[in-house]
Amino acid sequence: MARGLTAVPPIYSPYRAAIHPRHEAVDRHTAGWAGKFAIGSPELRSHLVDHNIGTFAARILPEGREEVVEILADFVIWLFGVDDGYCEEGDLSRRPGELLGALSRLLRVAQNPEAPMLLDDALAGGLRDLRARISEHGTAGQVARWVDALREYFLSVVWEAEHRSQGTVPDLNDYTLMRIYDGATSVVLPLLEMGHGYELQPHERDRTSVRAAAEMAYFVICWDNDLFSHHKESRTGGYYLNAIRVLEHAHGISTEEAVERAIAQRDRVLCLFVRLCADLRRTGSPQLRRYLASLEAFIRGAQDWGISSRRYTTPDDPADLPAVFRDTPTDSSPEPLDIPAVAWWWDLLPREDALPAAAPARRSPVYELRPTAARRTA
Repeated sequence: MARGLTAVPPIYSPYRAAIHPRHEAVDRHTAGWAGKFAIGSPELRSHLVDHNIGTFAARILPEGREEVVEILADFVIWLFGVDDGYCEEGDLSRRPGELLGALSRLLRVAQNPEAPMLLDDALAGGLRDLRARISEHGTAGQVARWVDALREYFLSVVWEAEHRSQGTVPDLNDYTLMRIYDGATSVVLPLLEMGHGYELQPHERDRTSVRAAAEMAYFVICWDNDLFSHHKESRTGGYYLNAIRVLEHAHGISTEEAVERAIAQRDRVLCLFVRLCADLRRTGSPQLRRYLASLEAFIRGAQDWGISSRRYTTPDDPADLPAVFRDTPTDSSPEPLDIPAVAWWWDLLPREDALPAAAPARRSPVYELRPTAARRTA
């Protein structure tokens, strides 16, 4: 029986939309790159090119270097080629052991592109090109963090394949933890730095509060994606994992109630993120302030793309997605979510009886930085 149409109401966004002025050129470039490296089957590639992924990257880095915006767009379409082709719809999607082997071989290509393996594999060819360009525009540390984050993403999609093979739904805590990784959000962070020509130093990047700010951004981006993609995923007729389904299963509630609960959860996290960023800016370096601004742009860029891309609007079976955003949260409670994997975020700031009024919509600030000279890595 077909599921009924579930509306996603306008969601809270305290940030103003922005897009790189060369977004159309980036879109054309990425379509050509996907064709050059034969990313996915011809049918899948045609769909991916139609999803305006270059525009997505241009929203994430609205003021970034164009060559890095192009790398980001190409990387995102490559990730969708892996996710859609291997992990969700391909032959390996229900064989976690074999999927782990395939992804580990791709990881070796990312680590050591000179390794004589997968030489005739399209995804490996695209990955080698991405690694070369990331090495050209990033530092050795940024390349290493990109590879490490790619490993986290691969690990999480194998976990998802295990649930797919068994037809099981994970509990909310496990889903939250793994969704932070399988959204492939952490893999984007080194590119945010590269896009503005700097490298966030370890004494700031590795602080617990800075890491938490990044994880909060991941959570909001992934919960938003689950809201926007639920319509498409629930109509495939196959197995899918989504926060809405997990909440339905965990609490025995309807889809509409699960949507409402998911929105309240992401609102509460986003309110905490706003407060934490304000606190970090008070003592942070210009590089840290730029990094936080990029996280904000990432959140808003994912929202704007999510409600406008054909990937989620599915014109042949239209999703009921919002056309605008609201400027106040539905849940601004300062209490932590009842999810152990992330509840510690709320320990980083003093508790407040109520949050301040939402910040007015604005464009993320620009900070003057001294570019870090990129060096080619082995």
